[in-house]
Amino acid sequence: MNKEKFPVTPATRLLREHNIAFTSHLYPYEERGGTAHSAHCLNVDEHSVIKTLIMEDERRRPLIVLMHGDRKVSTKELARRLEVKTITPCDPAIANKHSGYRVGGTSPFGVRKTMSAYMEASILDLPRIYLNGGKRGFLIGLAPIEVQRLLQPTLVQVAIED
Repeated sequence: MNKEKFPVTPATRLLREHNIAFTSHLYPYEERGGTAHSAHCLNVDEHSVIKTLIMEDERRRPLIVLMHGDRKVSTKELARRLEVKTITPCDPAIANKHSGYRVGGTSPFGVRKTMSAYMEASILDLPRIYLNGGKRGFLIGLAPIEVQRLLQPTLVQVAIED
């Protein structure tokens, strides 16, 4: 029996620490492949592959946004919801500093800096989701309710068609 070796990351450590059941999924990482590539490799619906986005407001306060892989974030709507002037994606180097992960491998779990988290409300309607496990080419599968329990994100409705 060939046993695959899965990465141990701050994300997987945190999930184990909190006794959250998850499955590990490796796939060949592709630069700019995004969720379409990972969904194809795992043979799952892209809608259930959840992006972890590090964004910031006009004061450069970072935040985490969890969004369906086949949707974009309406930054205008999110800014309205948060009562700030603007929300923009962080520069990759800044996002890496905030999260402790490389862009393309960012997990919402075990981040370096404490950040407010926001999750598209419809993610909770899915039976299982796939999030980055903290390394490029590594997703973890779990029940969305576990994400809500651990991160306690604010639920938002800011998705727009990709």
